[in-house]
Amino acid sequence: MNTEQVLDEFRGADALREGHFILASGLHSPMFLQKNLVFQFPERTARLCKALAEKIEARFGKPDCIVSPAVGAIIPGYETARWLDVPAMYVEREAGAFKLRRAFRIEPGWKVVVI
Repeated sequence: MNTEQVLDEFRGADALREGHFILASGLHSPMFLQKNLVFQFPERTARLCKALAEKIEARFGKPDCIVSPAVGAIIPGYETARWLDVPAMYVEREAGAFKLRRAFRIEPGWKVVVI
């Protein structure tokens, strides 16, 4: 999947916003991708995450697990892990820092991809 095909998925879900945006980083952007509008559609999410999984595996090899921050990235993290056939975990904020909770464990030496 190329960049234009990815953007078409966002356009198709009315999730590609154009205008003037101040991002969480403080940077300004003429474009904003409202990812949750895409992730409400399983077919779109599957296509995007399959393409992401293929790129991850081609570039880095197969990871041992996928970790994503709650809540905004749980869906794409899970779906990408599904395509890679690896465990999906998520981190949650605790005292302002992201931490693995809920008995999730990363074994020493594992290759981890953060979505």
